[in-house]
Amino acid sequence: MSRKPELKGRAARLARLFPAGPRQAARTPFVLLVVLLLGGGLIGLLVLNSALSEGSFRMDDLHRDTKSLTDEEQALQRDIDSYSAPDALQRRARELGMVPGGDPAFLNPDGTVKGVPAPAARQAAQEAPAVRPPEALMFSQTIGSPPSPSPARSDTPLGSPAHSAAPDPTATTPETPGR
Repeated sequence: MSRKPELKGRAARLARLFPAGPRQAARTPFVLLVVLLLGGGLIGLLVLNSALSEGSFRMDDLHRDTKSLTDEEQALQRDIDSYSAPDALQRRARELGMVPGGDPAFLNPDGTVKGVPAPAARQAAQEAPAVRPPEALMFSQTIGSPPSPSPARSDTPLGSPAHSAAPDPTATTPETPGR
């Protein structure tokens, strides 16, 4: 039975650093640790990629919604502009039976009247039908019903000024003071 000789000094210290027998390190826990780390990394990358693509799809949906809402806003602004155009306001005022006002008079701070007031010119009082917004007129035309005639054109002959599209040059229009 062979005995190993006892080492002394420096050799003894070095011998303690190395294992005494033919022992192998357990590789199974190390391999499992590496596999788990690699699998966890792959799963993390998959989750991150899915989150990024979901955000991209959501951003595309929001861009589409923004474009749709912008188009709707522009259409509504066009409607507002068409309703507030001077000729449209004048036409709707005439449909309501309004007439242009006469010459205005102004009150000075001391109570005196500046200018001579004149009454509004009376036009032939015709019964005006209920005023409908332009959407209703467009809707009735798309269905196929003929457009309702305006009250000024229903009983007037072809050569009369009420039938022409140009405004009446003899009609009085109020002047804006200070211009």
